[in-house]
Amino acid sequence: MSYNSSTMGSGSRTGRMSFEFGRTHVVRPKGKHQATIVWLHGLGDKGSSWSQLLETLPLPNIKWICPTAPTRPVTLFGGFPCTAWFDVGDISEESPDDLEGLDAAASHVANLLSTEPADIKLGIGGFSMGAATAIYSASCRILGQYGNGNLYPINLSAVVGLSGWLPCSRSLRNQVSVSHEAARRAASLPILLCHGSGDDVVAYKHGEKSAHTLSSSGFSNLTFKSYNGLGHYTIPEEMDVVCNWLTVILALDGIRLVDH
Repeated sequence: MSYNSSTMGSGSRTGRMSFEFGRTHVVRPKGKHQATIVWLHGLGDKGSSWSQLLETLPLPNIKWICPTAPTRPVTLFGGFPCTAWFDVGDISEESPDDLEGLDAAASHVANLLSTEPADIKLGIGGFSMGAATAIYSASCRILGQYGNGNLYPINLSAVVGLSGWLPCSRSLRNQVSVSHEAARRAASLPILLCHGSGDDVVAYKHGEKSAHTLSSSGFSNLTFKSYNGLGHYTIPEEMDVVCNWLTVILALDGIRLVDH
């Protein structure tokens, strides 16, 4: 699948390019299939890196779909190409937003979820830029549309973001406040955000501010977990929290909760 995106650095459009999404890796549920979660990797990574980790989690009722982002020039790296869900010039909540790239990535994720059975609960999670894409998808869900105005088709039951940030944060609060339906959806959508205080790639302050912006925009079912000294990576303790949170939120059967 390909999409067209404008080259974004200072926020100006300089042309259109087409990018192909990479390989998608699927981890099949070992037990009864109750939920499907698309998990998105970080900048420069690939889907297989996370599928190997997710396969080891004590969540036998979840099917994991781990796509690979397109290889595209990234402004942050001076135009050097790498796998990226969208273009970014600065990893922060204040960075100019590549709305076209974000919409394309969120649409790709929605397409992956669209063929799941009707009785299966659906979620999106990710790390770093993948977390930003997951959180952007959450905002599309509660607003009922992508940034370009097209209908967002997926009813999400859970969103997880590790070491990420909130794109398009400047307009979210106003967009939610003018729609009773958006406010209702925002209040009911469970979101788990985790961030390490020692993160030197996506600074902790950006993750904390993103959580605050979401909460003040009406996302009242949001949990923010901080990890003292944790850098830009995950650890077993963090994944234990993800497992336990998903177990409760998705009301999954037959899952061994991890003691802390």
